[in-house]
Amino acid sequence: MPTYVYHCTACTDTYEVDQRITENALTTCRCGSEGTIKRIIQPIAVMFKGSGFHINDYAASTASTAPKTEAATESKPAETPKTEAAPSPAPATTESASSS
Repeated sequence: MPTYVYHCTACTDTYEVDQRITENALTTCRCGSEGTIKRIIQPIAVMFKGSGFHINDYAASTASTAPKTEAATESKPAETPKTEAAPSPAPATTESASSS
């Protein structure tokens, strides 16, 4: 069951309440004032530690596939592309003059 934090402007009290997600927000404070209470949005506390989480297992491999910066490519000498030799033409065949 989620825990929600409420703050009352009348008594300046801040407290936590366990409520179901389907329940409506509180409108009455513990001090008895009505309409002076507001639900405060809290950040979630999720930590992805250890192996087995996509963010931990694949974070390093995505960094290696990222495009390199211009400074990193300038330090390497440029490679010349290797050209393949053109295939030599097939020898010409001569037909014999024996056709009648």
